[in-house]
Amino acid sequence: MKLFLTVGKVLTALFWGVVLANLLQPFAQPFTLLLNAAGVFILLVHALELWLFDKRIAASAQPAQTRIQILLFGVFQLLGMPAEGTVTAPEQPLEALQLEAENA
Repeated sequence: MKLFLTVGKVLTALFWGVVLANLLQPFAQPFTLLLNAAGVFILLVHALELWLFDKRIAASAQPAQTRIQILLFGVFQLLGMPAEGTVTAPEQPLEALQLEAENA
């Protein structure tokens, strides 16, 4: 799953790079109009995701950074977040876990 999310984020970043390049130096018609329309549509979809998942985003450790990443990567960022209400235990170093196992 992590590979899928990483590939999705890379492809999304490439898409935003092409949209930005199109804004700086427009491509031949009709690609300029199509890329601008696709960029606006994707941005609106990501804004809708921000609105729909506001409580889940607010519960994250860094909500401002999470909002920016959702605006850029959308569902690929949301799928990588823990589910609402899920409490994750802090990661312990391997040595601490081995000491606990030896003492038990």
